[in-house]
Amino acid sequence: MIPVADTIPSKKIPFVNLFFILVNVVVFLYELKLGKNLNNFLLDYGNVPVRFVYWTEFGGQFWDIKRYVPLFSSMFLHGGFFHIIGNMIYLWIFGDNVEDRLGHLGYLFFYVIGGIVSEIIQILSDPHSTLPIIGASGAIATVLGAYFVFYPYSRIITLLPVFGWYSFVEIPALFYLGFWFLMQLFSGTFLLMSPESFASGGVAWWAHAGGFGVGALVGWFIKRFSPTDE
Repeated sequence: MIPVADTIPSKKIPFVNLFFILVNVVVFLYELKLGKNLNNFLLDYGNVPVRFVYWTEFGGQFWDIKRYVPLFSSMFLHGGFFHIIGNMIYLWIFGDNVEDRLGHLGYLFFYVIGGIVSEIIQILSDPHSTLPIIGASGAIATVLGAYFVFYPYSRIITLLPVFGWYSFVEIPALFYLGFWFLMQLFSGTFLLMSPESFASGGVAWWAHAGGFGVGALVGWFIKRFSPTDE
């Protein structure tokens, strides 16, 4: 299912969301210029769980800034064209409305903190992993969780295969995002139960599922204690 748009127009120009999209694209273009140095760059600025968890055992100090920089920098790195295109489509469709609801500054902190929390959840799911966590999907998952709570009856215009052909179908956000979350949860659980899960996974399922849950929880509190007419 490929989302194309939603049915709720932005009320304000989503400056912060556009800024995040721009930064992700610029960083990805920089990655393309690195050539054979790309892997070292991703290892330095991606978040390697075993390095983060056992930092002091590698000779570092607990509060070394180099330990914590990847928690932030990794959410602007991507592993390929499909990776960044998919993430930016989701951010473009869902981020502007969440920014409308939270305000520019609120959305800025929500996105960054949500991305960091989702990474920590992924790290806790496999603290011995030597694969760097990269990508905006954890932060975007928190945005999806908030959208799920704020706009459950919005419709997502989706490109869907129907009898061998692709058609545009409007799917309620409640079902679209609910199905997306269940897929992340199922995939993460399946890989945890597989004896070679982390060697063959390659996708931060728990960053997705955890980020969505955090975003939905924050969204629920905001909607509960700061209701609007939306």
